[in-house]
Amino acid sequence: MISYKMTNELILDYHKLAWHNERVEAWLRGERVAPITIDCAISRKCNYHCTYCYAKLQKNEEKKMTEEVILRFLDDAAEIGVKAISFVSDGESTCSPHIYKAIVRGKQNGLDMALGTNGALLKPEKFEEILPCLTYLRFNISAGEPERYREIHGCREGDFERVIRNITEAVRVKKRGGLETTIGLQMVLLPEFIDQVTPLVKLGKNLGVDYLVLKHCSDDENSSLGVNYKKYFDENLIRILKEAEAMSTKDYSVKAKWSKILSGGNRSFSRCYGSVFIPQFSGSGLVAPCGCFFNEKYKKYHIGYLTDTPFKQLWKSERYWEVMDLLASDKFDAKTMCGKLCVQNKVSEYLDALKKGLIKFEEPKGEKPLHVNFI
Repeated sequence: MISYKMTNELILDYHKLAWHNERVEAWLRGERVAPITIDCAISRKCNYHCTYCYAKLQKNEEKKMTEEVILRFLDDAAEIGVKAISFVSDGESTCSPHIYKAIVRGKQNGLDMALGTNGALLKPEKFEEILPCLTYLRFNISAGEPERYREIHGCREGDFERVIRNITEAVRVKKRGGLETTIGLQMVLLPEFIDQVTPLVKLGKNLGVDYLVLKHCSDDENSSLGVNYKKYFDENLIRILKEAEAMSTKDYSVKAKWSKILSGGNRSFSRCYGSVFIPQFSGSGLVAPCGCFFNEKYKKYHIGYLTDTPFKQLWKSERYWEVMDLLASDKFDAKTMCGKLCVQNKVSEYLDALKKGLIKFEEPKGEKPLHVNFI
């Protein structure tokens, strides 16, 4: 049995479903439950060309995510019982002119809001408006030195410096306002980027952010990005990651996602149950169970478009539950039929163990962790 003894801390390498037992128990009874978290983008556009980008494997029919469509989605999400929206998916949401209004509207609706971004297009004059509405602001940054940053992210000269200025200003606004918003950095770590771990750890500390998470790179079922998961077992890589974590302080957490980095790209479960609780939607408006299935070749998993049909209506539709039920059936095998180490991986792992009776619910002890609704 898993024991939960966590306090008000930041969980970066696990999940938070134990703090949502009521909804999980309803699902176990066969009820149709609303997602707890939705990961989505509001644009498929991006100003970067990152070497490891999964979005190039996710092309689908792009429709216009207008202000009306985006705000309607946020209203519907709140109405059906969604708890959190993270603007993190297959596009850079700051490419949309509606990003700032969307963050504010979601918060007004009672949703916990989050934004993951490369940070280059953020308007610092908007920080006073959006930071109080964000549970977290995460900068996706996979290098700590300008030249390597440009190589890895495929961006323009000057973007690194622009991002650093934006991070600095976000931290300043947070501290000046005494805001609870968490400001963090995320590095997508390919083994060949290991030289950038230490510079990035030091940079994050100097910038005054709350955390740096060092994560694996996801790949699809055909290994289209060519990620070699065996290389993560390199002794030098592991040593550097452990040294990075040791540079944490009481105000700055450095965490490697060991459970996935050292997984070899393998899964322990075959049924995908996690998408019910944390689905992912494309910046094109496509509603699908997860980002692994955004591409047009996975149409049998596509539910509909927010641009054509209100989310509330899609969620109530038989098509929505037909797709979710398919992923949870013996006609689907998550070990071979979808991408490796997806967003839903830890959640599905936990739910699979519950379904099999390998673990039981246990009331978590102590305070709720930070970002509890971003499961």
